[in-house]
Amino acid sequence: MPISRPIATKAAEADPSGKAKKRLFIGLVLGTSGIVCLVLAALWVVPYVGLGTIHPAVPWIFGFVVVAAILLVMWVSTGLVLTILFGKDLPFFKRMRGVTVRLFLPLMTLVGRVLGLSKDMVRSSFIKVNNELVVSKDRKYAPAEILLLMPHCLQNADCGIKLTYDVRKCGRCGKCPIDGLIALSDKYGIDLAIATGGTIARSIVVRKRPRLILAVACERDLATGIQDIYPLPAFGVMNSRPFGPCFNTQVSLDDLEGAIRAFLRPRDLPAVERDDAYSVITLRPR
Repeated sequence: MPISRPIATKAAEADPSGKAKKRLFIGLVLGTSGIVCLVLAALWVVPYVGLGTIHPAVPWIFGFVVVAAILLVMWVSTGLVLTILFGKDLPFFKRMRGVTVRLFLPLMTLVGRVLGLSKDMVRSSFIKVNNELVVSKDRKYAPAEILLLMPHCLQNADCGIKLTYDVRKCGRCGKCPIDGLIALSDKYGIDLAIATGGTIARSIVVRKRPRLILAVACERDLATGIQDIYPLPAFGVMNSRPFGPCFNTQVSLDDLEGAIRAFLRPRDLPAVERDDAYSVITLRPR
């Protein structure tokens, strides 16, 4: 029976940094795991002599606990790396995205800082891997189950219309990506919302209760948002910032549409004029 595995979008294939982000993430995972194992070993070796004064068996009991913890860290990191490399859920490694979100990202940020890597670089690699783990589930959704969650900085700074609570107030002037986002929302029947920050974003998610979020934001907000809403799956599309952070930002509508079409159930996809009109995440037999 053929096994499906995700491949990159056409846009990602044109961007060689995608593989570099995966290599960076895998390197940080292995490095972080090694440091954690060394720390655990030190916790046993350093007090070894002192523990013996309590009872001769105490050092061995403590050593057993430390070895078990080291084996667990090695098991988890191996499972995560294999899941990333094969691009699918493997037996005995079903919750790797949760481990990535809850454990490795905070630790990798610290390790990256020691190695002189910027936070955005680490976060970008995390988002790349998170997206692949979400795609690897190979789940399809109805339009009503998907939420397009956008940052307010996509709106033109000179626009006086407040869109946070009603994006349909947009005048559709075409001066910012909001017009194109509404067009995508209408075309695929997917809910669209704009958030001014993490608190508003969380309240939108609680109120609308989607099963999948397609989010656009900067590296920091995407990484934080993915952590906040876990275990709800979130696919992140990073915005571009030609005028600096949080000001008249942009997003590739082709990349976003490709993600929409990748997650929608086939029967919910509208007819298209050209098969190559979209940058779609596809699945192929290995």
